[in-house]
Amino acid sequence: MVEAPPVPRLKGDTLELMQRVWKLAHALEVASKRMARTLGVTGPQRLVVRMIGLHPTITAQAIASTLGMHPSTLTGVLARLEARRLIVRVADPADRRRARFTLSAAGRRVDRERKGTVEAAVRRALARKPSDVASALALLDTMIEEIDREVHV
Repeated sequence: MVEAPPVPRLKGDTLELMQRVWKLAHALEVASKRMARTLGVTGPQRLVVRMIGLHPTITAQAIASTLGMHPSTLTGVLARLEARRLIVRVADPADRRRARFTLSAAGRRVDRERKGTVEAAVRRALARKPSDVASALALLDTMIEEIDREVHV
């Protein structure tokens, strides 16, 4: 039997961290597709449902800024959730041009689901290393800031 050649190790913290970030992105994509099959919503859709569940009558602008999601991306997510009757769009009584969102009964069922979600996996990971959470969040924020800075140069 022929053995496979050893997988080369990346050298340096930068490359190793980037490798983990790409693995995480891939794992999130795979989990999102699984959630679509089992729960009926993708990971991003689930996150929007959770936001609306936590903040009934929230605006699209508030969802987008809270989640760091581009408004055009959120528009598509909201449209798909609305088409599936998981959320309800209501005109803001103070400004009829603005919409506010609430969950339908079906949306509340999705919101209550805890098993099989990316959120559940993240919660378990955070519980394993609670002392690392603040450092991880700070590092991720710094990475986002630096990547955004490179994009806007």
